[in-house]
Amino acid sequence: MASRQPSSRSCFVCGRDNPLGLKVRWDNHPEAGKIRATVSVDSSFNGYPGVVHGGILAALLDETAGRTVLRNGDFDALLVTVKLEVVYRRPTPTGTPLLLVGQLLRRSEARAEARAEVRLADGTVTARATALLARPPAEVYSAWAPERPFFKVDPD
Repeated sequence: MASRQPSSRSCFVCGRDNPLGLKVRWDNHPEAGKIRATVSVDSSFNGYPGVVHGGILAALLDETAGRTVLRNGDFDALLVTVKLEVVYRRPTPTGTPLLLVGQLLRRSEARAEARAEVRLADGTVTARATALLARPPAEVYSAWAPERPFFKVDPD
């Protein structure tokens, strides 16, 4: 059974209070070993007319891959991306529902490898990425502490 992942306040991709953000919400699908989200990217995030900018796609893939370690919703499981390899397979249209799918490939205490895809409603993959994730340095992690109370599952 799917369960919703927590979100933050200010993140560009998932932040509930970011007026410029995409406000994406991910669900865990443990039976498939994947996470999923749906988003429709507004034309204000065009690269070319009617096409999602590649940097926006990279941000969606980065966040999706990074969230694969959050299947239990644990704030302490957060890692940061140290390497992101993106393959753009075809133009991704704005203003249409997109499915984001992430899968954790490997995990150790301090590192992880994950895969993420952007798919059209018919299942066509428009972009995919592989990410290497790592535990952030202590000074970075400690700076996240004020956000901890606000990292929660939002009501629908």
